[in-house]
Amino acid sequence: MSHSQKKTRLVLALLSGISFACMGAIDAHALTLMDMLRGKTRQSVQEQVESQTRATAPTQREIDMSDPEPLPKVSAPKYFTYRADAMRQIKAQSFPAAQASDATRFLAEARVLAPADVAAAVEAYYAKGGAPLWVEKGDLTERARTVLALFDKAADYGFDPADYRLPVPAMTTASVADASASVVPVSADAAGLSETAPVAPAADQHDRDLMQFELAMSAKVVMFAEDMVRGRIDPNRISEYHDLKRRDVKLDLVLPFVRNAPDAVAYLQSLEPTSPEYQALKAELTRLRAESGAARQSVRLPENLLLKPGNSSADLANLVAAIEHRASDTLKATHAATLAAYQDTPEYGPDLVELVKGFQKEAGLKPDGVVGPATVRAIAGHTTDDKIEKVIVAMEQSRWLPEDLGDRYVFINQPAFRVYYHDQGREQFSMRVVVGSPSHQTFFFHDEIKTVELNPYWGVPQSIIINEMLPKLRQDPTYLDRMGYQVEVGGKAVSSTAVNWFASTQSVSVRQPPSSDNALGELKILFPNAHAIYMHDTPQKSFFQRDMRALSHGCVRLAEPRKMAAAVLGISEQDVGARIAQGKNVAVPVTAKIPVYVSYFTAWPNKDGKVEYFDDVYGRDSAVEKAFAATTKARGA
Repeated sequence: MSHSQKKTRLVLALLSGISFACMGAIDAHALTLMDMLRGKTRQSVQEQVESQTRATAPTQREIDMSDPEPLPKVSAPKYFTYRADAMRQIKAQSFPAAQASDATRFLAEARVLAPADVAAAVEAYYAKGGAPLWVEKGDLTERARTVLALFDKAADYGFDPADYRLPVPAMTTASVADASASVVPVSADAAGLSETAPVAPAADQHDRDLMQFELAMSAKVVMFAEDMVRGRIDPNRISEYHDLKRRDVKLDLVLPFVRNAPDAVAYLQSLEPTSPEYQALKAELTRLRAESGAARQSVRLPENLLLKPGNSSADLANLVAAIEHRASDTLKATHAATLAAYQDTPEYGPDLVELVKGFQKEAGLKPDGVVGPATVRAIAGHTTDDKIEKVIVAMEQSRWLPEDLGDRYVFINQPAFRVYYHDQGREQFSMRVVVGSPSHQTFFFHDEIKTVELNPYWGVPQSIIINEMLPKLRQDPTYLDRMGYQVEVGGKAVSSTAVNWFASTQSVSVRQPPSSDNALGELKILFPNAHAIYMHDTPQKSFFQRDMRALSHGCVRLAEPRKMAAAVLGISEQDVGARIAQGKNVAVPVTAKIPVYVSYFTAWPNKDGKVEYFDDVYGRDSAVEKAFAATTKARGA
């Protein structure tokens, strides 16, 4: 190679190095010196780069399928580990000093734990110089003994007697006198005295025990009074599904009332709820506990029993016996001939089918004559022990509601899958409802009905947009447009294709306009609340034929929405229908004061006062029972 050729190659190498070193700073489509030397034009280089980009770039479908951002989720409300009221020591040392000869001089030494509000009420009484209530002349007062007897019967009120137990001083006045009379000989030199000195340590200890009892008894009485009025536990600590304002209790007045009342027990019993529902539950609890051992045994039927008309089953005889045991007198009278003629045969014939249909209708089940799990549960029933547990929970929960539900109100009982309309203090009608599924539970709260909206829009909750619609929209942004939904971003109407469904949806609102396919049907009944729950119609009428109707996203679907709307508006169903027929979206205000109780009771009296039992579809009874256990444990500390 000649010297000139080497020089040319060196220059080209240097120029090429400069070109590649600056590549990041210039246009990727720029024409380099090497391209020029190879005879390429700028246009040919650009076409080559675009061709390579197309070959290596993912398709739009590949981008959609890869979904580089994880799908967000809106979490359901939570259940908590129940925390009982924190206990603190009553500040007895701040009580006024008593006379040296009085046993109350030891009151300041008493050490008693109590919930903070109970402790404050006890302190308020004794700090003002309140006289002892439970001890007198070295012994328990008659008032103390009668209240202790009441505590022993706490189970009659749905309570656990263990919550109110406390040590009772064992020594009586006579035994104290004997102890005081004892003397201990002491030498004159040692004592500085010329005679023996009487000592009464047992008496002092007894006085201390009495004052410990005095303070502890007062704390238990205030606690019992509070429990009688508003229940042992705070429902809002059970779960985020519970949203209930607890009843107010003036605890500072309890001990003064006990002091002045001629009968302390009668006063404490007067704090018990007087509602007919609570009283029916209390009477049922007494009845259940009084049942004999034989009566407490429920009829045993296979849980998986499936019996259709025309089938045969060896369990049929037990089935008929169970119906005869549990059916109403009216049903038994109607089918008396069938029951009398049945000879324990296994054939499920027409007469027995009619008997089963009649029982199903009474039990609020679909009267189709098919014996399945729901019918078996209704016929076999819950055991007596199960019923007792349900009634105790129901008595507690009844204290979470207002003492007076009102003369006119709507009561939704989720485990019963029914809603009841009351007017003039009586149930006027009831109907089937669909409530939230176990994964979308309906809340436990109460509010007031404000509006009936006819031909409603359905504003889709963010939880449904994010959890259910977003996966579809990331695959197909036209989904909402195709389904007829309206989309707004920041209050401005847009196409669903214009929304970036990979970004936050907080500013995006979606609603379904009125139509025959609208999720809310013809109307919705609103009682504004933080949980966005209301009653409404539905196009999915078949759901009401099911026995287990925990199927919605949390709102309450009505089997007869026009009937309920007419009742709360005070007009006829025909008037409601005529307004709906106009096809306009109209909000009609409810002018009457009508509370609505969205409740959860697995035991509850019907309009005749008979307590009915339902399955614990959400497991909330178990959560309440755990709260009971935590409370009793804390109180026994």
